[in-house]
Amino acid sequence: MNKRKFNPKKFIKEKIEELKRKIKDKKALVAVSGGVDSAVCAILAKEAIGKNLIAFFIDDGLMREKEAEQVSKILSQKGINLELWNVEENFFEGLKGKIDPEEKRKVFREIFYKTLSQAVRSYSVDFLIQGTIAADIVETQKGIKTQHNVLSQIGINPIYYGLTIIEPLKDLYKNQVRLVAKALGLPKKVYNRKPFPGPGLATRIIGEVTRDRVEKIRLATKIVEEELKEKEIFQAFPVLFSDRATGIIEGKRALGEMIAIRVVKSEDALTAEPVKISWKRLYRIRDRILKEVPGIVKVLYDITPKPPSTIEYI
Repeated sequence: MNKRKFNPKKFIKEKIEELKRKIKDKKALVAVSGGVDSAVCAILAKEAIGKNLIAFFIDDGLMREKEAEQVSKILSQKGINLELWNVEENFFEGLKGKIDPEEKRKVFREIFYKTLSQAVRSYSVDFLIQGTIAADIVETQKGIKTQHNVLSQIGINPIYYGLTIIEPLKDLYKNQVRLVAKALGLPKKVYNRKPFPGPGLATRIIGEVTRDRVEKIRLATKIVEEELKEKEIFQAFPVLFSDRATGIIEGKRALGEMIAIRVVKSEDALTAEPVKISWKRLYRIRDRILKEVPGIVKVLYDITPKPPSTIEYI
């Protein structure tokens, strides 16, 4: 798709008609996560098939604070009810002992699609609609990292999971998806929302993903997002390292944990540049993390562009 000539209203009209032709009078389940991609898919599908759509949220224990409640509220305003499954035990058990970043992503993908397969059978639907975008496919095909929502494009037949998948946004990049979201009438807090990876907070933990470590990065994520919410940036988040460093806790030498802050600007997520943040703002983020997140003794700021780095850490 030619990004220069992209017309969101034309795209919406064509995609709704395409969904009508594909789904007809059958039922479909749309996997939503809280991000703009899946929200757009849900609204397009609602316009196309109405009551034959089921919006489905996987509570994997790796989401930001109150994610499910926020998603439910946004979709309900568009007349879409949300079905929620709590399957966090499956994800934590699957990720137990896993250290390698690519292995963790593949484990997440396996559990993710098995859960969706169960949901498709449970609700007796014929199609799964998901918010895969062009950058997800490009990076997975190039071997940069395995995106959780890419299958057929890398030779995995969705039928393996008993799924027939529709990807309305697979030819769009993030900036185009935002234009579509705006044209659909979604509020600015949704269409301008910072990207959040499918595997959630697991992508922001170096080393093993445990409940304790997830809770720490969830707290740090809330702090970073609150302190940078008005900044015109593409993505901003903390990362919890596996290595430890010496520090001082309650007046005594201690081996504590380290958090890095990552803030970047980008249009399509394929390249990115670090954002210059004032010392005053960085100090405020640092002070809150040291005070509110237990066991942290060092806060760092990442100034690496993409490439050679990726935006996320795993």
